[in-house]
Amino acid sequence: MQNPRQIAFLALREVHRRGAFADAALDRAFSNSQLNDLDRRLVTELVYGSVRRMRSIDFIIDKLATKKSSQQPPELRTILHLGLYQLEYLNQIPPSAAVNTTVQLAKENGFSGLSSFVNGLLREYTRLTPPTPPCQGGAKSVANSPQQAETKTTSNSPPYQGGAGGGFNSLKLPENPVQRLGIIHSFPDWLIELWIEQIGETETEQLCEWFNQSPTIDLRINPLKSSIAQIEAAFKTHNISTSRIPQLPQALRLNGSIGAIQNLPGYSEGWWTIQDSSAQLVTHLLAPQPGETIIDACAAPGGKTTHSAELMQDEGTIYACDKTASRLKKLKENADRLQMKSIKIHTGDSRHFPEFVNLADRVLLDAPCSGLGTLHRRADARWRHTPENIQTQSQLQSELLANAATFVKPGGVLVYATCTIHPLENETVIRSFLDSNPHWQIEPPTIDLPVQPSPEGWVKVWPHRHHMDGFFMVRLKQLKKN
Repeated sequence: MQNPRQIAFLALREVHRRGAFADAALDRAFSNSQLNDLDRRLVTELVYGSVRRMRSIDFIIDKLATKKSSQQPPELRTILHLGLYQLEYLNQIPPSAAVNTTVQLAKENGFSGLSSFVNGLLREYTRLTPPTPPCQGGAKSVANSPQQAETKTTSNSPPYQGGAGGGFNSLKLPENPVQRLGIIHSFPDWLIELWIEQIGETETEQLCEWFNQSPTIDLRINPLKSSIAQIEAAFKTHNISTSRIPQLPQALRLNGSIGAIQNLPGYSEGWWTIQDSSAQLVTHLLAPQPGETIIDACAAPGGKTTHSAELMQDEGTIYACDKTASRLKKLKENADRLQMKSIKIHTGDSRHFPEFVNLADRVLLDAPCSGLGTLHRRADARWRHTPENIQTQSQLQSELLANAATFVKPGGVLVYATCTIHPLENETVIRSFLDSNPHWQIEPPTIDLPVQPSPEGWVKVWPHRHHMDGFFMVRLKQLKKN
């Protein structure tokens, strides 16, 4: 089966029918097909894009169809999603092609009797949509060309273009700003409300637009094996454009299409690893030194563990802990590729390691979290989280922090970090910990960072402001007892 739209349909059916994660469904769909690179990129764009823009597309169906999207047969709804996604967001596909292939998809999947309905709805939407080059149809306010898997691709970020785009201008949107932004940018109301409360309506729209772009890829250069100049030169010979990131000496951002990661120069030699800039900030804040004992309490998949080894010149001991053996296996593979010797794997829940009490000079707790700072990398994450499971995450994070603090020697350092921008998982956890532990205090950063610390001393990375993943990090110092 080599029809890319049919393959996208089968993957989306798994997502909607069985609750599969989009990336896992896509991997399974690819394993049963043989597509060229161009078709793989189209399938990936259709699957991730349709999942990401689900609320927006359902709104269009609700406005144009007699039956609401929730009342449509589930598989027909999926087919409509594929067609409308192409019309609204992919301006490189002619509207006639988007309509005709979607009608054909309906016929091939048991909906021949409703193919005229599919045709009519899609053509009605094209009449609402002002012409946009190069294909004369479809208003693509944040359109990108088809990309590969979200964790493996990059695109140059387009300028923000606020407001409703395309056919949305011809459909009556709610006046309520939360619902309006949620529909236009396809996020649940509770997330829009949360962001407006923190950064206001204008910045919330900018944040939504950021999260709907394809993610960038950043490398972290391994200074024990290479240099940033050497990597730049190697990539230039392969016609791959790169750019440096201020105040992050090991960071290099890749621009444009790059192909398979493992085929890039220096990969097998351990010259670099993939790690977003904001994640690199965390280890610089930890600032591990040669000869020290470090505990990475939730280490897998190991980006910050191996970064610590690099900053320590691979001298000292790093205990890399995680309760998931398969994730630690990936950590070991990456550490071996980077040729690290200082890392010791420790399998298990870090809350149950009494042998670590008062052992470490520095502890890193990169706590499990909702990942709400990385929604551009996970198409379906915005639909999987609720305020209730955020509360559960916060309780776990507080537990882990209280326990990780016991690993630190008197006078030592603990860095708490998450890749979420939800206060309940960040500021609330830290304030609660400090209230319960008066012998700990925040130690504001003393190094130059591309993100200005807050008055309290923690660092919060907002993606739309700082052009990197959303993160929270804070350095805590244990006071020496008299």
